[in-house]
Amino acid sequence: MRNHFFLALPLLLLAGCGGKDQNQSGMVTNILDQALPSTRDVPPGANAITPVEPAPDLPVAKGDAIHANAIPIALQGRWTGTSERCGDKAAAQALELTAGSLIFHESVGTVQRVTREGEGRLAVVANFTGEGDSWTRTLMLRPSTDGQQLTIANDGTAIVRKRCTPAA
Repeated sequence: MRNHFFLALPLLLLAGCGGKDQNQSGMVTNILDQALPSTRDVPPGANAITPVEPAPDLPVAKGDAIHANAIPIALQGRWTGTSERCGDKAAAQALELTAGSLIFHESVGTVQRVTREGEGRLAVVANFTGEGDSWTRTLMLRPSTDGQQLTIANDGTAIVRKRCTPAA
């Protein structure tokens, strides 16, 4: 008789645990549904790529014209340090310039204003974010006469970068 009790004990314990879920009414089983109750999955397109609405076009400078909020198209594209390889995405001095942003290796700046300073220099005021911080900075950009090098001065330090690819 005693052996039958020990065989039945695990079954009794399991049966006693079955009702606990009903007593935890505040328990969230799908945290995403709880945090984002108004969202829904978008069905993928015919080619299994989820459609994305394109971002609005940023104003782009034409030729050498300077718009108050855009980096000239002549400077847009990929740049890197003079001793770095262009294809190295982890290069410490990698830089992508677009009409409205400066994308460095560990920070991104959103262009607020671009002004011509003389001697071929441009002052770019940008709001930056990176590594959990935010700041505003004015960078001085000076392209070489052939457009293949770009000197960027920041807080008294200047770094020369070489062109990898022009803007598409």
